[in-house]
This record gives sequence, structure tokens and C-alpha cells, in this order.
Amino acid sequence: MEGGNLAQFVPLILIFAIMYLLMIRPQQKKLKQHQSMVAALRRGDTVVTQGGLIGKVTKVKDENEIEVEIADGVKVRAVQSTIAQVLSKTEPAANA
Repeated sequence: MEGGNLAQFVPLILIFAIMYLLMIRPQQKKLKQHQSMVAALRRGDTVVTQGGLIGKVTKVKDENEIEVEIADGVKVRAVQSTIAQVLSKTEPAANA
């Protein structure tokens, strides 16, 4: 009888394994990529916010905050995690 009870749980275990492989793991991978992209933000990068604003990073502040210039002389503060995409990356300064 114990073998019958175990056979009833096998489909349930398989469903959880498939959900992990198809849903949870890709989301974790995407989140990790986004966090590394946000951590690599630097002054001069052109970014797109989740609200659709395109601008250039003028200052990276400590508390997970950046300053983005969206037009000449128009600067806004944004939370780093709201950056959706980095359009162009600036090259780091050469150590010479």
C-alpha cells in the first residue's frame, strides 16, 4: 500500500519540478541580470526608465538613486532599480 501512496505523489513532484525549470529559474536569472546591469551604471550612460523616459546619467548617488538628464538642463532623480535598459555604455577612463 505504501508504494501506491508514493505513486500518487510522483505527478505532483513532477509538476513542481517543471514549474521550477520553466518559470521560477528563468525569473531568477533575469532578476540577477537586471541587478548586475543596475550595479554597473555610471555617469554618461544613456538609459531608459520603466516609465519610458530616455536620458543620460549625470550622477550616481549612494542610496540606490541616480540623477538622469532628460533634456538640456532638466535633471530628474530616479531609483536605480527603475532603469529598464541601458542604450549606450560609456567606456571607463583609462588608467595612465
